[in-house]
Amino acid sequence: MDVKEAVQRQFGDVAANYSASAVHVSGPELLALLDAYPFDGTQRVLDAGTGTGHTALAIAPLVADVVAVDLTAAMLDQGRMLAEEQGIANITFRTGDIERLAFDDAAFDVVVSRYSAHHYPRPSVAVAEIARVLKPGGVFLLADVVSPEDPTADTYLNAVEVMRDPSHVRDHRVDQWRTIFDAASFTEFAELGRWPLRLQFDSWVTRMKTPLTTATEIRRLLEIAPTEVREALMVEPDHTFCIPVALMRGRVAS
Repeated sequence: MDVKEAVQRQFGDVAANYSASAVHVSGPELLALLDAYPFDGTQRVLDAGTGTGHTALAIAPLVADVVAVDLTAAMLDQGRMLAEEQGIANITFRTGDIERLAFDDAAFDVVVSRYSAHHYPRPSVAVAEIARVLKPGGVFLLADVVSPEDPTADTYLNAVEVMRDPSHVRDHRVDQWRTIFDAASFTEFAELGRWPLRLQFDSWVTRMKTPLTTATEIRRLLEIAPTEVREALMVEPDHTFCIPVALMRGRVAS
C-alpha cells in the first residue's frame, strides 16, 4: 500500500471526526490565511487537500467560487454536508490528486492548503502542480505543521506523528518549504506567522482512532524524551503537547 492509499484508508474511517474537529474548524492560522490576500468576491480559489472542507467553507463567502479537492471521498462527503448545513453554494467538492491536478494552466487566482501538506508523498511535485494552475501573479497560501529547528525535536515530532497516523509523511521545516517553493519557480516566499497548536493528547489520538497500544507507546516516548524535546514541544503531565504551525505565502511571476 502506497502513501496515497494509506491516506484514503486512514481518513475514510475517521472523516466524521474531522468534520467537528476544533483544530480544523478554526484557529489563528485560518484567520491569518483569510487576511493574507485581498479577497474581493471575484477570485477563483482551489483548496488543495481540503479534508472536510473547513478552509473552503471559511473562504467561500469572500470569493466567486472555490474548488475543494481531496483524495478521500468520505472526507468530501462530510464537506458537502457542512456546506449544505451552512447554506454555502459556491464550493465544488472534487476527488483528486494534488500531484496531478485535473485543471488547465492558470486556472486559479489563489490556491490554499491547510493541514494537508504533511501528507504529500512528493511535496516538490505537488507544489509545482500548484504553481502550474495559478494565474500569473497568483498566490499560494500554505498553513501546516512545521518541524522545530532542533534536529532531535524534529525527529521526535515526526516519529510520534507517524505512530499516531501511518499516512503521515513529514512535517517539514520552514526553510525546507522555502527550497521547495523556489524549485517550483515561485518568485516570492514569505513566512507570515507561526503559532503553537496545543494538542490535547486523548482527543488527538481518538480523532485518528490510534490503537490503544500505539497511544501508550507514544506516551512513553514523550515521557523519556530529552529535556530539549520536552521543552520544544511543551509536553504537559498528561502528555498534551504543542506543535508549531506556520502560514507561508508563495507568489508566481506576473
